[in-house]
Amino acid sequence: MYEIIAIFRSRAQAIDCNTKLKSMGIAAELISTPKEANIGCGLSVKINKNSAERARYIIQKSNYSAFYGFFVMNQTYGRMQFGRWS
Repeated sequence: MYEIIAIFRSRAQAIDCNTKLKSMGIAAELISTPKEANIGCGLSVKINKNSAERARYIIQKSNYSAFYGFFVMNQTYGRMQFGRWS
């Protein structure tokens, strides 16, 4: 099972993004940034994969200055795979 996360360098912007996505009906959740990311402020936004494209559009149009990028986390057989989502 994989999850899509949006990583920010600012806690305030991560919280704002989560609030904005939820207000637009997108299932989003604040999570601790995975250590595999090795970047960020400690908070990321986990996005429902069914609404990922819509969330991507909203985040990119919002022009968050501290937005780092979209990543996919995939846990398979106890191993974490982590990489950019394109």
